[in-house]
Amino acid sequence: MSDPEGRDNLGDYFKDRKDRLYHVGRLDKDSEGLILLTNDGEFAHRATHPSYGLEKHYLVEIEGEFNKQLSDQLLQGVRLEDGLARAIKVVHARAVSRNHHWVEITIHEGRYHIIRRLIESLGLKVLRLIRTEFGPIGIGDMKPGRHRILNSAELLNLFKVLSIKQ
Repeated sequence: MSDPEGRDNLGDYFKDRKDRLYHVGRLDKDSEGLILLTNDGEFAHRATHPSYGLEKHYLVEIEGEFNKQLSDQLLQGVRLEDGLARAIKVVHARAVSRNHHWVEITIHEGRYHIIRRLIESLGLKVLRLIRTEFGPIGIGDMKPGRHRILNSAELLNLFKVLSIKQ
């Protein structure tokens, strides 16, 4: 968890830990929201591998006209340079104006900048991208830069979703 350009990153918050931490998924510097950290490499692998189907939910602020046709395109799949990508759920959360919308998008995979590339392939611009849920774990009302330890019920739920035996 370091940045080759020396920018602040997750590693800075946990540099005093003795055990290794794995990040479950990544967010680019222009995105925000939930990231899970673990000291369990197998858990990190399962949580990020698309074959386990862990859903990731995003709230996306979009510039451009968003409509049902574009929503349907995201659900049917969009051909990107590295293959077909699709959302499994799209909800038009709120129209701020004709060319300014908030959309909730759920995906299974975590390819490089997948949400941004999906939106941009439709001729729209991402203004803000927030990961709000990672599987059954939600960000709730946590403020940026804060962290907390998952409770036992949350861990058990994650283990169940990822078929990890206890």
